[in-house]
Amino acid sequence: MTLAGERAAGGPRRGRTLLALLTVLTLHLTTLTLHADDMAEIRIDGARILVDGRPFAVRGAAGNGPLAELKALGATTIRTYGEDPGPTLDAAARAGLKVIVGLWVGQPRQGADYTDPGFVARQLDDLQAIVDAYKNHPAVLMWGIGNEVEVDLADPAPVWPEIEKVAAMVKRRDPAHPTLAVLAETGTDKVALLRAHAPHIDVLGINSYGDALYTAPSRARGQGWTGPIVITELGALGQWQAAATPWGAPFEPSSTQKAIQFRRYLKALGDEDVGTILFLWGQKQEVTPSWHSLRLANGAWLEASEAMADAWGGHTPGGNHAPRIAWLRVAGDPSAPFASWPAKAPGRVELEASDPDGDPLTATWTVMAESRAAGIGGDAERVPPTFPGAVRDGNLNSAGIGSLSPGHYRLFVELTDPHGAAATANLPFEIR
Repeated sequence: MTLAGERAAGGPRRGRTLLALLTVLTLHLTTLTLHADDMAEIRIDGARILVDGRPFAVRGAAGNGPLAELKALGATTIRTYGEDPGPTLDAAARAGLKVIVGLWVGQPRQGADYTDPGFVARQLDDLQAIVDAYKNHPAVLMWGIGNEVEVDLADPAPVWPEIEKVAAMVKRRDPAHPTLAVLAETGTDKVALLRAHAPHIDVLGINSYGDALYTAPSRARGQGWTGPIVITELGALGQWQAAATPWGAPFEPSSTQKAIQFRRYLKALGDEDVGTILFLWGQKQEVTPSWHSLRLANGAWLEASEAMADAWGGHTPGGNHAPRIAWLRVAGDPSAPFASWPAKAPGRVELEASDPDGDPLTATWTVMAESRAAGIGGDAERVPPTFPGAVRDGNLNSAGIGSLSPGHYRLFVELTDPHGAAATANLPFEIR
């Protein structure tokens, strides 16, 4: 996956000239020169990443949320995907974080044509310009080459040499920083193919979700990878893994359920001594506005932050705890996984929630049309329409539903405390 809006056909820089890119990059050159003496020595030692001779634990998130808050949770690293990294590098340096700097390698499924020499040359020139501009920035940890470039290809063989071309260029221009390539899971032979065809890749990145996380490192090792491993996207559950309603709407775990899973996965991966990057330090629409979001659109943080702080020895803002949601269920039928009401019949749901600190909570209820997007790998999606008049008598214990035409919908609840923390849950339903 990636940040919303960064998967336009051909990647985020499609149609952007090298001259325009260089104009943007030169704005940062003076600052970078001033900081060049602060660069740490970064090298690979077997399966470890060393910074100034000491093992460096890669732990953090992908996205663009507040970096000082991420650092306080115990994070060391932020990951980007392919946008101009200058602002993130500067902010990370101020926060005391390192950056996995994403170099976007165009995906064939989005129109990248690796049989076109002109496209290949332009892409390589653009990426070289980024490396040249930022290689001396003290916040650079490594270069993240591509993101799931192989996804949705019947034959991914053509992409491995392209990843190698970029990795070899990076090694020529900046031998001081390791290279990382990101795969969508390990597949049966993806890691072995990357290892065979891209020898200039130092670190393996794996995007993995749900219980597949327990075995991702061992599966990669089983394909012969001996170097460092970073879980470059870690999610509690992917929508492709979730059970669904009869009409195909996947069931999203509540923020409380996700936090339980995050705690388990971070413990297991910590025992494996692999890097962990959670997805997404921010907010995006993907199936729902909350599925992969570690924060709300208004900036409130969720219980996942507590899981991160507990695993990494950090703390949440002010030591606050997020609200907890025990259940959101159909009134009168608590075991129903979804709701189905006749068009003229009122519906109702029940909510059980609490706050560990005893803080007063505010409930915000929203009805949204079920997403019809059939995106792949985190492609940008439009937010479905909402229906402000559909919720009746919404409070901290229940909400009524009415005034809707036949169709498929979701009911969302957001709980917020007075100190910037929140909880989320939603329930798919139909009006028939």
